Amino acid sequence: MTENHTFDELDFQLLHALQVDGRASFSRLAQVLCVSDQTIARRFRRLSSDMQLRIVGVRDAQLLGHDTWMLRLRVRPDGADAVARALARRDDTSWIGLTSAGTEIVCSISFSRAGDHEELVLGRLPRTPSIADIRAHQVLHRFFGGPSGWFGKETALEAERVAALTPAWARYAGAAPAPAPAAVPRREAPDAADEAVLRALERDGRAPLAELARVAGVSESAARRRLERLLGSGSVYIDAEYSPAAIGFTTRALLWLGVEPRSLDGVGRALSAQPETAAVFATTGPSNLAVVIVCRDVAEVYRYVSGAVGSLDGVSSVDVSPVLRTVKQLTYDDGAERRRPGA
Repeated sequence: MTENHTFDELDFQLLHALQVDGRASFSRLAQVLCVSDQTIARRFRRLSSDMQLRIVGVRDAQLLGHDTWMLRLRVRPDGADAVARALARRDDTSWIGLTSAGTEIVCSISFSRAGDHEELVLGRLPRTPSIADIRAHQVLHRFFGGPSGWFGKETALEAERVAALTPAWARYAGAAPAPAPAAVPRREAPDAADEAVLRALERDGRAPLAELARVAGVSESAARRRLERLLGSGSVYIDAEYSPAAIGFTTRALLWLGVEPRSLDGVGRALSAQPETAAVFATTGPSNLAVVIVCRDVAEVYRYVSGAVGSLDGVSSVDVSPVLRTVKQLTYDDGAERRRPGA
């Protein structure tokens, strides 16, 4: 981030617009935001530089029927970075953070086949010398997160502009809690051409049709149809990856809540509506609700825990894990090609 740069209203509007439709052309963004194409191009470049903004394609593990887990790895501080980076290079991890002063790694990982987690959790990770303890929480339900954007809760764009930008594929997005697991439609696995398109979008969510056609080995019209079908199915969505710290939200934390079963759904939905909440999942384990929050400072974390959480009936325990550093947000690039083998 450039320290002397101040983000203004247009920056926030553009960021919000890109979260609504990350593939919108500069001319379309300029039309909706009432500025010139050149202004949008200049602001986009600045956000990419100062906020590490990237537009990326993301597979929706829930709609694809993948088995998602949250791993809590207690590690020696001198080995935490190496383990976290090894996990980040895996294609099946989507978020990795160092918490608890660097003595714990939290990792979100999805497996396309039931039982695939056993090789990692029961095999490879226990043999890693710097890992002292492994706690695995299977995700049972997503209340908020995925295509639902945290930034849009404190709206920078009016509803009319959001509606004008919202593409058909974004119908799963929004602040409303996700449907019950039984109601979530499962999507077919992509074929080889779809997979090529998906991998190109994971590298660059704004990749032009000509590039998508080239990697998939199809015509541009066929690439367009495949793209529209993939996005329309909800199995992949376009998201904006950026650093919240660049706009003043310097503190992240994970909350592991113990909630009475009769209150689990109500608590999950209530916390999903809070402006600080970036994700909420029902999980297995001694704590049954995992919450990711993004705050301006530690005092705001306290207000969230004592207010938003403390005011809810049915919450019996709260374990707060401050995030020291985010190693992987949606994608990861350390100069090496990402790979599927384990840490």
